[in-house]
Order: sequence, then C-alpha cells, then structure tokens
Amino acid sequence: MRKKIQFIFNPSEIGAGTRGASLGPNAILTAARSKNSKLFLNRDVSVLSDLNDILNDSVRLSFAKNIEELMMLYSNIEKEIKKTFHNGFIPVILAGDHSSAGGTISAISKNFPTKKIGVLWIDAHADIHTPFTTPSGNLHGMPVAACLGVDNLECKKNEVDEKTIQQWNRLKMEAFDSDNLVYIAVRQTEKEEDYLIDKLNIKNYSVNEVRHIGIHKLIDELKEKFEGLDHLYVSFDVDSMDPKLTSQGTGTPVPNGLKPEEAKEILVEVCKLEKLIALEIVEVNPCLDDNKNKMAETTLEILEAVIDTLEK
Repeated sequence: MRKKIQFIFNPSEIGAGTRGASLGPNAILTAARSKNSKLFLNRDVSVLSDLNDILNDSVRLSFAKNIEELMMLYSNIEKEIKKTFHNGFIPVILAGDHSSAGGTISAISKNFPTKKIGVLWIDAHADIHTPFTTPSGNLHGMPVAACLGVDNLECKKNEVDEKTIQQWNRLKMEAFDSDNLVYIAVRQTEKEEDYLIDKLNIKNYSVNEVRHIGIHKLIDELKEKFEGLDHLYVSFDVDSMDPKLTSQGTGTPVPNGLKPEEAKEILVEVCKLEKLIALEIVEVNPCLDDNKNKMAETTLEILEAVIDTLEK
C-alpha cells in the first residue's frame, strides 16, 4: 500500500553531550542537493523550532541536562506529529540527537491511546539510562527508559536532587511495553543498562547475529514479534553502522557496526510492513565528520531507498 510521507526536520541537540547534531538534517539536505537527488524536490518539509540557545547557559540539573527544555521540545514534536497523522501522512523525522525519539513515541501513544505500539531501536546504544544511573546526564541516553516509565533504582549510583526527580517523573510515560521493544546492533552499554535489558528480557540482535541468521530470517522474526501489535515505530541511529565504513560523523561512533548495505536492507524490509506508523533517523553530525559529509551522504542513500519503498 502506497504511503504518503511528511518530512519533519527536528534540529535539536539539547540532549547530546557533543555539539553539531542539530546540523544533521540540513547536512542530509545538502547531500541531496550535491547529488542532484529529487528526494526533497517538491516536498513539504516541516522544520521544528529548536531550543538550542539553552546550550549557551550553565547546566542546571547535572543528572538530566536540559530536561525542562526537552519537555517543551516534546510538546512541539507532539503537535507536529498530531497534524501529520490528521492529514493522513506517515512522519519521517530527521532529528539531531536521539532524545527526540521520546517526543515521537509520546506523540504516537497520545494519538493512538488504545493501540499497542512496537518499537524497533537500531542503535549502537541501548539509551535506557535514567538520572539515577546515567554516567553523563545527557538525555539522549535516556529516551527508552523515559518511554517505558522506569527508574532502575536497583542500580542507582547517583544521588539525584528532588527537582530532577520531579522533572524526570513529568517526562516519564508508559508509552509501550518492554515486551514490544527490539534492539538491533546495540553493542556499547553500561552494566546498569545491561541489568534492565536482562530484567525486562529485551531482545537485542547483535551485528554478528544479524549476519549469522541473515536479514530475511531477521525480518521474519520481527514480523512474528510485532504480529499482535497495531503500530510500529522505527528509530534509526546512524551510529548503528560501522564508522570505518561510513565516517566519524556521529556523536558516539562505536566500532564493529552494521554495514551501510545491511542497515539499508533492514530498513527497506521493515518499511514494507503495514504497521509502520513513523520512522526517525538521528545523530548525523557533520561537525565530527572526518570524510567531508560522508555520514550524511550514506544516510541519504539509505533514506532514498526507504522512501522509494514506502511510496511504492
């Protein structure tokens, strides 16, 4: 079934520890222009207002940096996605840092409160820290925990102040069930995250497992996993790919990732599923790219294949 696409650019980097991810969406657009790609030609692109000016101020809550502004960003994301759904479009979000995913998932949950949502998280990182366990305080490491509504107090290592706890409790939601979450390519975690992944029995297809079983088998297993659900959200962090085969153009590159061809095939096959309700691509950072604009160019190639699949 042909799907109508709405591109949403979310140039926020308030959840990241390094600067530059806010330039990611436009770096992909620049790559398209350089390539004479027609991907964005005659398409409406909605651009969200960013709150990146907060990064000029001193950090107030060290275990949940910029959390108040992130809640404002979530509200902006929710309004835009609500409009997108109302118009009958599938949102394809090109965002800066991965904290934005919480706003997207919240929007899906609020627009379809009685529906069961599945989440496919393709990333080098689990992003399931909380203020009580975070080693950095950066919120792009916490969106999965926020959307599951967990604190992981069993692994608490930070003495979190009351204001941070209040703000975290406001940010948290129970947008989907952990049984309906699948990781692909996660390979850099801390012990506190490992505890939650084991406790919640979250499936992670390692890069080696993807190659061992093959992508066709992987997709068959994902179809079975998500069969009883109503909607599927896919979140693709470009650091899921091997930096040797792309570039260092992302905030936290991790060796031994997916080949770009593997990532593209997985996303193309997943985008054939009727349950797909939204796709998000995050963490392209041209400021860190050691090969001109290579990460954005690689992402563009994947995005072109995905959109072609969605619109067939």
